[in-house]
Amino acid sequence: YYVAIMMDLPPQLPIIEQLLPYQHLLESRSASQIDLVVIHCTELPDLAMARQYGEISHYPNGTGNSGHYYIDRDGTVYLYVKPEQTANHTRGYNPRSIGIEIVNTGRYPEWFNSKNQFMNEAYSKEQITSVKALLKQLKKQYSQLSLIAGHEDLDTAQVPASDNPEQYVFRKRDPGPQFPWPEVLIETELTYLKP
Repeated sequence: YYVAIMMDLPPQLPIIEQLLPYQHLLESRSASQIDLVVIHCTELPDLAMARQYGEISHYPNGTGNSGHYYIDRDGTVYLYVKPEQTANHTRGYNPRSIGIEIVNTGRYPEWFNSKNQFMNEAYSKEQITSVKALLKQLKKQYSQLSLIAGHEDLDTAQVPASDNPEQYVFRKRDPGPQFPWPEVLIETELTYLKP
């Protein structure tokens, strides 16, 4: 005799779909292209403002800058761009990556002030729980997905500081030192991409 044992599988992470108005204008891609997730933080005070920034058109084709997924401070996950579309979130890596944006103040509102380059807001426990659950879900959905990186490590460009044009600061500092990389890497079994 053998007995089939039903294992308790973790429930599917609930995701609220709120697609950006220009989502259909973004370039389509095959699932086999997706091998990387880039972790961002919004560097804005709340999800509502992040949504406003995401809806702004920056390019001639009517699209703007946005991640695919947004995670609010209470851990709620929103889908702004379907992974089958190429979102504009990380220079040079968009065709192969999924962008996850975590709501966090970062350096807001003086992103490029040389005296304001600290990323002090801690990520909530709920946010990190949702990040890990989302990453595990995406790994099951996209068989090539094996790499992860922080935005700050992939976009290392510098710009003149807003308070001193002769001094330079990094354009991107996210997700910053508050993001618990060891915990996330161990639990998701993704490999950190160092360019």
